[in-house]
Amino acid sequence: MNVLKEVFACEVYPAFGCTEPIACAYAAATAAMHLDEPVESLVMKVDPGTYKNGAAVTVPRSGGAKGNLIAAALGAVLARADGKLELLQEVTDDIRDRATAFCNSGRCRVECLADQADFHVDVTVGGARHTARCVLAGGHTHIDRIERDGQVLTAADSASSAQSPMEYRHALKQMSMAEVLALAEEIDDDDRAYLRRGIEMNLAISEWGFEVSGIALQLRQMQREGFLADDPFFRAKLRVASAVDARMAGMSQAVMTSGGSGNQGIVAVLTPYLIGREMNIDIERILRSIAVAHLVNAYAKCYVGELSVICGCAMAAGIASASAIVYQQAGIDLARITLAASNVIGDLGGLICDGAKPGCAMKAVTAVDTAIRSALMALKGYGLTVDDGLVGKTVEDSLRNLGRITLEGMFQVDPTILHILQDKAAARGKA
Repeated sequence: MNVLKEVFACEVYPAFGCTEPIACAYAAATAAMHLDEPVESLVMKVDPGTYKNGAAVTVPRSGGAKGNLIAAALGAVLARADGKLELLQEVTDDIRDRATAFCNSGRCRVECLADQADFHVDVTVGGARHTARCVLAGGHTHIDRIERDGQVLTAADSASSAQSPMEYRHALKQMSMAEVLALAEEIDDDDRAYLRRGIEMNLAISEWGFEVSGIALQLRQMQREGFLADDPFFRAKLRVASAVDARMAGMSQAVMTSGGSGNQGIVAVLTPYLIGREMNIDIERILRSIAVAHLVNAYAKCYVGELSVICGCAMAAGIASASAIVYQQAGIDLARITLAASNVIGDLGGLICDGAKPGCAMKAVTAVDTAIRSALMALKGYGLTVDDGLVGKTVEDSLRNLGRITLEGMFQVDPTILHILQDKAAARGKA
């Protein structure tokens, strides 16, 4: 098994819109493809992480609508899943209007599987004579099951990676940090081209964020008013915030993900790229550093979970970006990379994820600032030590500690957030 290739194939891919709602669209479209008649009803069941990440994010090509349900309705009406997480690029005005009417008809509903710890999207569609079902598990594009009229179809995995995500993740988690970092030295020309594509995609969407009047615009105004210096920190945060602003607003532009998350992809790709360019690092080394970021992001999520109670942009992508910046300057210097990871964990450990939304740009800015600062401190030999809370002697120890906090200590956070989001939705319905 080539772990590097598996991480790239399963966790680093283009996504048109927030990955959780778009995964719902992908599952619905796949189910609808196997119905062989117009969809008349839709029932979707999702894990808590997917539920909260679809609560307040705008879905591209939806006319400004938000949520997993409209995304699933668009996918069901489209009924073509070959575009995977870019499938909504094919939505026309007619499909949007039909999906909106379908979503508002009372024949669509979404349920939260409160006890489901891992990523899980289960969509059943019904027509006049048949039913069809698609289940995603283990990854946003990994089809676990397809059924038609209750019978499992033998081609259930034909649209997804033949390699089970659990296999490469198990192999990745058994590796040491040093072994993970060494994988980045193995990138070939195809990988380089793919990494360049990710840079181009994420830079492109960052050009649109100022149209949203969000966090990036506020940062620019603060800089013009003299409250923020125009330095590498500011320029990196501005670009990242602009990209996240555009994405959360449903801008019709795809991004390259990392760890299956578009916002994490923006942080993990743009932060090392922009800092590398500021420091005149050779592009070849920048590309390898971005490979480091993708690998470390995937490695961190082996410990804290795919859709964690903590903010993936801050923790997984923050650690990944800090590691990448150190790699640019010092190569595989495990001591300094350990210091950088310790600094991020000690600074941001416990920052919760309260769902995908416009405010994610604020957390992305925090992640970028902490990642750069943590890396630069580590390069000078400074880092938090085992005496500092969650920080362990090694990166692996620190990630295990972080995993214990998120998977054991904070198990009531997600249910509480879900109740808050549901109460807010109910209050809006009464207004």
